[in-house]
Amino acid sequence: MKKHNFYAGPSILSEYTINNTIDAIRNFAGMDLSLLEISHRSKQFTAVINEASALVKELLEVPEGYSVLWLGGGASLQFCMVPYNLLHNKAAYLETGVWASNAIKEARLFGEVDVVASSREANFNFVPTDYVIPADADYFHFTTNNTIYGTELRKDPDSPVPLVADMSSDIFSRPVDVSKYDLIYAGAQKNIAPAGVTLVIVKDSVLGKAPRQIPTMLNYKTHVDKESMFNTPPVLPIFSALQTLRYYKEQGGVKALELIDMEKAGMLYDAIDNSRMFLGTARADSRSIMNVCFVMAPEYKELEQEFIDFAAARNIVGIKGHRSVGGFRASLYNALPKESVKALIDAMNEFEKKH
Repeated sequence: MKKHNFYAGPSILSEYTINNTIDAIRNFAGMDLSLLEISHRSKQFTAVINEASALVKELLEVPEGYSVLWLGGGASLQFCMVPYNLLHNKAAYLETGVWASNAIKEARLFGEVDVVASSREANFNFVPTDYVIPADADYFHFTTNNTIYGTELRKDPDSPVPLVADMSSDIFSRPVDVSKYDLIYAGAQKNIAPAGVTLVIVKDSVLGKAPRQIPTMLNYKTHVDKESMFNTPPVLPIFSALQTLRYYKEQGGVKALELIDMEKAGMLYDAIDNSRMFLGTARADSRSIMNVCFVMAPEYKELEQEFIDFAAARNIVGIKGHRSVGGFRASLYNALPKESVKALIDAMNEFEKKH
């Protein structure tokens, strides 16, 4: 039996993605060659990257005037590339967790950063909503889902300035009004593909205006002009991303995925809220549907490791919480079946009865 995989990232992939990737590693596109050993400029792989980009645009309803890029370096490189390309004088940032803080740190190397609000003093257990975005900022940056803390902003904010969003851990879990954004980026290893590629959706009209010289590899325009082929792209994760995107389309698209994700998260949050042993850590109005964080009630605190072992004996893995929060974290990405959520809830109920 395959285990119930709740790891936060790299995380669960659909069987569709895994099986098709395995087949391509053995024999890609009928070439009698492995995906791992073919030219990225071959017509067979060019077809892969073109279809993957087209499916991103289709699934997210990306309007005209935007480019889809497949880049290396992870979301952490985007923390640098965004201000390098877009920050002229001042940028506004919302601080909602470790990754948002890291993005702020990088942006300060390129200009003034106005942190419009932060939930740091509450250990990032909510997403602030009471703030003003300065009208003279070059852009407003926020992280849609905070994996470590289990908080999420599931709407596209209204902003007087262009929006930039890190959607690494919840992209394709809800419809997005891409027209509101200048740039969206997402590390693949949550809801798209294995680690090694980063999806970027960028508005073409904002590029080429930076008040500084940009190194070639860090310039978005380089990759737009070369259609993500300036250097050798991460071939395997891009192929896997294509399989995931095909799978999402087969499932009915992003709106259908959102309904399933909401149902899975609702089941688990109901179990937590109705428990005497388990407590949620994120404020109710900020709860993530991708990463559910919870702890033991104080009187049961010493049983946390015992529950992790109890769950592991039932083929449930990846639920240990991040050290910043402790307790448990169940990541409910698109590929996670509802049966796995039921298995976790059953384990929680059984463990609670036992004690």
